Amino acid sequence: MLATPMLATTAETSTPQQSTLPQTAEKPLLGQSVEALTEWAARHGQPAYRGKQLHQWIYQKGIRSLDEVTVFSKKWRAEVKDFPVGRSHIHHRSQSPDGTIKYLLRLKDGLIIEAVGIPSEKRLTVCVSSQIGCPMGCDFCATGKGGFTRNLETYEIVDQVLTVQEDFQRRVSNIVFMGMGEPLLNTSNVVAAVRSLNQDVGIGQRLITVSTVGIPGHIRRLAEEHMQITLAVSLHASNQTLRRQLIPSAEKYPLEDLLGECRDYVNTTGRRVTFEYVLLADVNDRPEHAVELASALRGFQTHVNLIPYNPISEVDYQRPSRQRVEGFTQQLKDKGVAVSVRYSRGLEKDAACGQLRASKATAAIKPKA
Repeated sequence: MLATPMLATTAETSTPQQSTLPQTAEKPLLGQSVEALTEWAARHGQPAYRGKQLHQWIYQKGIRSLDEVTVFSKKWRAEVKDFPVGRSHIHHRSQSPDGTIKYLLRLKDGLIIEAVGIPSEKRLTVCVSSQIGCPMGCDFCATGKGGFTRNLETYEIVDQVLTVQEDFQRRVSNIVFMGMGEPLLNTSNVVAAVRSLNQDVGIGQRLITVSTVGIPGHIRRLAEEHMQITLAVSLHASNQTLRRQLIPSAEKYPLEDLLGECRDYVNTTGRRVTFEYVLLADVNDRPEHAVELASALRGFQTHVNLIPYNPISEVDYQRPSRQRVEGFTQQLKDKGVAVSVRYSRGLEKDAACGQLRASKATAAIKPKA
């Protein structure tokens, strides 16, 4: 469930990251603000109040077709019923005993993405994807093994949250951009989705986390948006040599430079940075790694999430023992580092960290002819 990418790229608009969705005269309605929907209604000869009604039916009632908006006249519904709202279809659904549900969603062009609903007594968290596949190719990541297809559009990101909310029949409280893809290679659409989820769906920005492996200059760009989100940086190593082994993009983005950009983010936003650290048995979980990590993070406001690894068939990495995890955690605490351990949920049904798509969607990744 981690956004853990492969090669460093200078801009999200480079050729490999361009959307391959067919271009239409007007974009789908999902992801648009009440003001934009009001303008849309006006362009179709309707009074301004239709925009507010449309906004309510899209975000509160979760319509999939304009033909469902019964407050509109039958005549106008017939005229606009084929205009795209922007909803996906559930291709596969897998539920674990702990209540976690992994969804494979089929998009308009037939491609498949993952979303995960993670319930607890007080929260419903949705783990959303920002790309189809991931171009970063981290050595231990399931998603990266499947390659990269394209960026997700804003409405395709927002749709994931509405889909999970509808299926659970429960309001979503938290969102984490830790599904398929590297969010900061799709910064414009991710930022637009965050604003829509905040303003249209009603989820507080402080309850939204954007996870990145780190793309040069893009953390500073995100800081300039002055949002109150949580930034989570996928670190996974305590030194540059080890990080380069695990994350190919580290070759062009040294650890020292990444941490410098994170410090700038803290200074600009006043928000602390969370560092994600996947613990791999006998690779990055030794006592000396904990000491190095604590030293690297000294001097600015941070929190470390330790994540015991979810094994996948493509590589030989293993999850460390609980004793090893507890020892690493205690060493960080002893060095004054704020730290917590997050065990991924959904392992029983291959529903963690890209496992479901790999096992259930192989034949569905390409659109139908």
